[in-house]
Amino acid sequence: MKPIPYGRQEITASDIQAVTSVLTSDYLTQGPNIKAFEDAFAAYIGAKYAVAVSNGTAALHLAAMAAGVKPGDRVITTPITFAASANCVRYCGGEVVFADIDPDTFLLDINKVRALLEQHPRNTFQGIIPVDFAGYPVDMEAFRTLADEYGMWIIEDACHAPGAWFTDSKGVRQMAGNGVYADLAIYSFHPVKHIAAGEGGMITTNDETLYKKLLTLRTHGITKNQNDFSNSLEMATGVPGMETGTFPGWYMEMQDLGFNYRLTDFQAALGLSQLQRADEGLMRRVEIARVYDQAFQHNDKIECQQLQLKERDLEHAYHLYVIKLADRLGLYNYLKEKNIYAQVHYFPTHLMPYYRQQGWKPGDFPLAEKYYSQCLSLPMFPSLTEKEQTFVIDQINQFLTSK
Repeated sequence: MKPIPYGRQEITASDIQAVTSVLTSDYLTQGPNIKAFEDAFAAYIGAKYAVAVSNGTAALHLAAMAAGVKPGDRVITTPITFAASANCVRYCGGEVVFADIDPDTFLLDINKVRALLEQHPRNTFQGIIPVDFAGYPVDMEAFRTLADEYGMWIIEDACHAPGAWFTDSKGVRQMAGNGVYADLAIYSFHPVKHIAAGEGGMITTNDETLYKKLLTLRTHGITKNQNDFSNSLEMATGVPGMETGTFPGWYMEMQDLGFNYRLTDFQAALGLSQLQRADEGLMRRVEIARVYDQAFQHNDKIECQQLQLKERDLEHAYHLYVIKLADRLGLYNYLKEKNIYAQVHYFPTHLMPYYRQQGWKPGDFPLAEKYYSQCLSLPMFPSLTEKEQTFVIDQINQFLTSK
């Protein structure tokens, strides 16, 4: 059988047509597909505003900047995430503080966060970055209540969870990243994600002030909106004594220290094309997860991510299907021999050499560290065939039977 990766993009004829239409147009970047993608994605998520950027890390960086992270600020996040979830705080000069995970859901444990807050004076921490790990939607309502109690902002890292939702205490279905409870949310369009644009990211928010700030920050801190200009008309035109009239079309102002974090128009076209079948891809991911669930439900050697709400109260987006088992390394190597390329998500961020230099050490978060020693992500992508999934399951069972 051909190699089976843990994740794989799917590019259709419609995707190719969308990209080639841009390549033969007048715009390769900063064209009409950017706004079209932003508007369509905001509608899909249920947020008021969306800002497309060059990748998920750029989205995190700009979100942290827009939230106002500055040197000395302390921000709480999970150690079980891609390092960028924490790094965005460091980019702004802030300090990252980790809290342990829930051993069943693998998400940042709100009880551990509350305990951390209670151990310090108020105003010690400025923000929280929960992560919808593997596609499991965080209960953002509960985190919002906690954040409000301590005067903190929230950035939801929803990279794994476009299309995921949970039901809040009012019985309302809340889409991951819709901005009802988080100040900002971010997404990634890396090839193995739900929507593949090669690279790319998105920031969503319901706050117009944050939205306008993000638009400026992603483009060098420059604005072309004359209503926002600070310099005089005389200075802008170079005409002495000119006090009335309109600003010339060439004029722009750099008002903040921003970055070139723009998405290209052909990437936006690809993302927009992929968005059209996002629900179809999500349904297939859920089907794949159900097959895994049934295959492993009576196997006492395997643990799966546990849903704390009933299935009718949430939708898991299944970017990843993670299992835990004692001999993770043995199974990983065995599957690799069979051309099945499982993956591990993630090595605890606090034990990365960079963060160990900040003072974190083994034993700080025992649940996260135990999770890492046992976790393995199985193949999960919409084009995974029934035959391929059956082969994966059979090989796992053969390995466990031989132990």
